[in-house]
Amino acid sequence: MSGQVTCDIDGPLARVRLSHEGKFNAMSRAMWRALREVFLDLQNRSGLRVVEVAGANGHFCAGGDIAEYPSFRFSEPALRSFHEDAVWGGLQAMLDCDVPIVARIEGNCMGAGMEIASCCDIRLAAETARFGAPIARLGFPMAPREAALVAAAAGDLTAREMLLGAAVLDAHEMLRRGFLNQVFPTPGLSPEADRRLHHMTTLAPQAARMNKQTLRALAPKIADLSTAGSYRYATSAEHREGIDAFLSKRQPDFD
Repeated sequence: MSGQVTCDIDGPLARVRLSHEGKFNAMSRAMWRALREVFLDLQNRSGLRVVEVAGANGHFCAGGDIAEYPSFRFSEPALRSFHEDAVWGGLQAMLDCDVPIVARIEGNCMGAGMEIASCCDIRLAAETARFGAPIARLGFPMAPREAALVAAAAGDLTAREMLLGAAVLDAHEMLRRGFLNQVFPTPGLSPEADRRLHHMTTLAPQAARMNKQTLRALAPKIADLSTAGSYRYATSAEHREGIDAFLSKRQPDFD
């Protein structure tokens, strides 16, 4: 099972769900492609007023599906295609969506989860949510556009702490740093998210879409960021060691 990205539409409200059973909704390549298709479809739905993005079974998204990585990450062309086509294709479709997007975040929000959450306009979290991008333990960097996206949403210092120090931060700390709009006790998150969503379905849809277009025009042009040479590490020993250690459930040796 490679996971699913599903979308249920109820009038003006769409609910997008990340689901990968047993992996805390880690994103597979198939899920990234599905994310893109879902948001391309949502962009073209004229009656839609708000989109909720959430994860299944008490977690948002724990990152990428590392079990897939040995099959493609050690080839520079395949690695580039994964990040520039599959991953960025999904993220760009979210960024290009003119419909307001609300993230409902529980449990793990790591790596790919941080990237997906960074594409959302409003972020609500349970107080038990945990945030980070500890890929320094895996022997590879975050792709340039993805890093720029997280830095823009979470702040430069927070992105540096996550990427360089493998920091994992709790919901209240991320609220203090401005990444989250509100934090709720876990039983209170779903009712509050539903209240927000219902309220947003009553607002002027044309104004919302125009506001999103304006905000997008004001945002840094991440898509134009050069990625030349960014995937030359594909065949490096450090890259292989990090992934092998994770899959072998041992500490990596980067000496």
